[in-house]
Amino acid sequence: MRPPPRRLTAQRLPLPPRPAPGPAGPDGRFVRAGGRHVIRRFRAVRRGLLILLWTLLAMPVQAMLLALPGHGKEWFARLYWSWVCRLLGLRVRVIGARLGRAVRRGRPVVYVCNHSSWVDVPVLGGRLRGCFIAKEEVGRWPLISWIARLGRTVYVRRQRSSTARERDGMRARLAAGDSLFLFPEGTTSDGSRVLPFRSAFFSVAELPVTADGRPPLVQPVSVVYDRLAYLPAGRATRPLFAWYGDMDIGSHFWRLAQHRGLRVTVLLHPPLDPAAFPSRKALAQATWTAVAQGAAALRQNRPARPVTVGEAIGGESGEPAVA
Repeated sequence: MRPPPRRLTAQRLPLPPRPAPGPAGPDGRFVRAGGRHVIRRFRAVRRGLLILLWTLLAMPVQAMLLALPGHGKEWFARLYWSWVCRLLGLRVRVIGARLGRAVRRGRPVVYVCNHSSWVDVPVLGGRLRGCFIAKEEVGRWPLISWIARLGRTVYVRRQRSSTARERDGMRARLAAGDSLFLFPEGTTSDGSRVLPFRSAFFSVAELPVTADGRPPLVQPVSVVYDRLAYLPAGRATRPLFAWYGDMDIGSHFWRLAQHRGLRVTVLLHPPLDPAAFPSRKALAQATWTAVAQGAAALRQNRPARPVTVGEAIGGESGEPAVA
């Protein structure tokens, strides 16, 4: 007698593992890695288009204000740069006091800043009133040249034959009451340190620009990008903000604009009087000390405070400050 046939039962095969969900998207739902990249690219495109639209709307307004007397062109330039930072998703934190009229006493100011990115321009331009000093090549860049011209940028050449003419032009700007932004490193860095200051750049700080022949005040300014994705930026992430070497602005903007939670801190130090220093190199040394010490504290995410005049003059560092 044959045994009864065995009943065939379906075997349960193990299900393939479900892919792990990605980080939460803007609406609170989880998105996969591919969706995350799509969202980041969309964010960069949206920010780029909004900044372009805002620029096209602002250009005719600023052109009209340049033809009119008064300080409207200076006020609108600050408004323009401030909104560029907002549209880029960059929050600007300012530590220290701006110079009031009582401190300036009719004297213009030369803001001396460290330089690591093209983003320094909207960051500083949106918080301080002044004109930027740029190399002549900037005047030939598409679209950037129009923005720089409307911002009354002062162009300089790196040739001895044009030094006297450019010095006279900067003196005229200062004598008219305009302040200037100066990047004495001569180039941009990767943001990990402040490069040596070139003392030749401080010739503008020795020009007599007031009725009684006094030079402008010099205010050191430290600029550090210290937040990325709402977290403290470190040595590995801070270079994302830096624009140096042979980078082009378009590709750098594309990478930076994809991120959220961006923040930059601007540390304003007490002003220095060039007349109190025996030489241009001494002034460059004291200015570099204040900027470098302030930037170092911000990079280490320590509570930063403005460097006093005495600390700037007597500060010591292992790095050369003057080139």
